[in-house]
Parts: sequence; C-alpha cells; structure tokens
Amino acid sequence: MTILILGSGGREHTFAWKIAQSPLCETLYVAPGNSGTAQIATNIEIKVTDFKAIKDLVISKKIDMVVVGPEDPLVLGIHDYFLNDDDLKHVSVIGPQKAAAELEGSKEFAKEFLYRHNIPTAAYKSFNKNNVEEGYKFLETLNPPYVLKADGLAAGKGVLILNDLNEAKSELKNMLINAKFGEASTKVVIEEFLDGIELSCFVLTDGKNYKILPTAKDYKRIGEGDTGLNTGGMGAVSPVPFATDEFLTKIEERIVKPTIIGLQKDNLPYKGFVFIGLIKVGNDPKVIEYNVRMGDPETEVVLPRLKNDLVEIFQAISNQTLDKINIEIDQRAATTVMLVSGGYPEAYEKGKEIKGIDSIKDSIPFHAGAVLKDGKVITSGGRVMAITSYGNTYQEAIKKSYQNIEKLHFDKMNYRKDIGFDL
Repeated sequence: MTILILGSGGREHTFAWKIAQSPLCETLYVAPGNSGTAQIATNIEIKVTDFKAIKDLVISKKIDMVVVGPEDPLVLGIHDYFLNDDDLKHVSVIGPQKAAAELEGSKEFAKEFLYRHNIPTAAYKSFNKNNVEEGYKFLETLNPPYVLKADGLAAGKGVLILNDLNEAKSELKNMLINAKFGEASTKVVIEEFLDGIELSCFVLTDGKNYKILPTAKDYKRIGEGDTGLNTGGMGAVSPVPFATDEFLTKIEERIVKPTIIGLQKDNLPYKGFVFIGLIKVGNDPKVIEYNVRMGDPETEVVLPRLKNDLVEIFQAISNQTLDKINIEIDQRAATTVMLVSGGYPEAYEKGKEIKGIDSIKDSIPFHAGAVLKDGKVITSGGRVMAITSYGNTYQEAIKKSYQNIEKLHFDKMNYRKDIGFDL
C-alpha cells in the first residue's frame, strides 16, 4: 500500500515510525512532515488544509490510504471531501467525517452530545457576545475556580481556569467582546470545575465496533508542579498507575460504550480515533472533552506500546471489521518528555541547531517542531522533540528519557523536569 500521513508534529512522526514497520506499507508520504519523518518517509510540502493539493498528490502518487493527524482538516471536512469526489472515494481516510468532527470543533456540540447520551460530565452553559451579562450571573452561581472554554479550535490554548470571580468576568468579556481567541471564542462554554486527576482514554472505532488503546496521562502546563501557562503538552506517561481494572471498567461502561452508541444514534459517521479527556473525581470518571484524533504527546507513549500492525488495524477500520482484531499491548511502561523552545508557549525563536541526536541510546527521539536545513536538524516550532523510553516501571522509563535529554542541546532548550513525579 501507498500511505499518506497528514501533519508535521511528534504525533505524525510516531505514526510514520509505526506505519513504516508494517509489511503492508510499501511507500510512505508525510505532508508536510518534519526532520524525523524525513528519515523514514518522503515529505511533501503541502498544508494539511489544502484539500486540492492533497487530491492532486493522492492521484499522482496512487495513494491508497490517508491518515489524518491533526484536527483542522477533520473539522473542515476532509473525509467528506474524499467521499464526495469520484477520483478519491476509493481511498481510505482514517478520521471522522465533518459532522462527527464537531465533537472537537465545538465545545457546545460536545457538551450537548454528552448530556443527550447521559455521559458523566461537568454542568455547563454557553454564552455569546449578546448575553455576556447572563454569563456574569452564571459565574456568580458557581464556586471557584471558574472554567472558561472557547467553543472553537484554539490549538489547545482556549481553556482558562481562574480563581477570582472578577478576573473570570473580565476574561469572559475578553473572549467574547475582544475576541481573545479570534473566531474560536465567538461562543464560550462556562463549566463547573471538577476537582480530580486527569487522564486520557483512546478508542479506535470503525463506526460500529470499537477497541480501547492504553490510557495515558499528559502534562499540559509549562512549569514544574503544573504551574504556568497551558501548552500543547509537555510530556506523557502510559499506562496511568491510578487507572485500576475497576476504574477502567467504569470508563468503558459509562463513557466509551455510550459514546460509540451515541455516534450511531446521532448518525455521526466515524472511522478513526476518539480521544476522551477524562478526570477521576473520587473514584468516578467524568468527561472533560473529546478530541477526534490522537493526542500529542500521548501518541508518543501509546503507539510504542501497541504490538499490532497499525496498517492492519487501519484496514479493519476502513472495512468495518475492527471486531476481528485482537489488540496486543506491550506490558512495559512508556514515557515521553517534550523539549520546547525557550519562551514557549509565548514568543520564541526558531532556527536553532539541535545537537546530540545521534548519541541517544535506549530512547526514541520523536521530532515535532524540527526540520532539516542544509543537512542539519533545526528548530521550527514551540514543541521541538519528544524523548520516549520504555521501562518495566514508568520511573525506570522516565529516568532513561532524562538521561538521554542530557545528551541533547539547542539554544534556550527548555523542558519539565517533573514528568510523572506526581504519580
């Protein structure tokens, strides 16, 4: 098969690394890709939302399957674009159709879905610029901290958690009236705060059947001890030590099954990954959010633990025969630590040479915001590289990642030194 992966992050390098191991994959392309994917596939400089250019590439290279990494093309309807084009409809697309991608595209849509199917989640209301005053009043009925979520896509940065009521009101105005997150915050969802510990659950579905992948926990804040600004993710651990068999059963029965049944009932066509952001409140799981693709950096710890041929799984998703697949998981733990550019998630410089990659042993460097230039690997984004390791325990795995990070260097390199320490 000839396969195309869309995206350029650590998630897409991990997909490429896993897909390249499959005997079913003859030729692999990544658009636009990065310095890591360049070593195992052919990068093509195309934007993930340029559907016309993607079509031309799929036809010219006789591509059989498209694996969609990021959320933007899914929310914009790339799967529908393929289905509605006679030249493309034979190509398998891994990722939901546009109607289902609204689960990530709109926080309000997701909350309505959760309520409709009796899936446990926080109480909420949504507001726009015409009813800001009502939003203020709703905030007054809640106990701090206050949770404000931009309704649309804001690259993982559209959620604010604030302790002060006046600051919450001010930020609500900032989001709705001053368009703090642009189009994404023309509507804002205000939620009750759930106090607990977070984890992520990953589900594969072909629209009828589902399989659950290993759980993971990621670390969103830039600073140690979960302080500072939200990021796209600073590291991850899998499996999650506090997710006991009893707790995992609750997740499947109360959340995964009703989600998959809900998709069918609501006629939301879905072939791909469902990422369920969860919080453990007491001993019960509740849903914080849905994403309609794999998470990043969770992909860098979940896929390395998957023993199956990933292409075989994707074929089963396309053919709706996922029930025939038996998912096999590596019992070792996997951890990853994200190296980021100095200043991230605010302003940062690019173009810094990354040295020491060749000296890494017993870890896998998954490239993210990094590209090849004149034979050198240089930084091109905020999150630069994820260093993934295996271990019999997550402590052993994390130790390996940190030992290998000491061999790496680029100007103003930053990373969290406490990934997994809270467990």
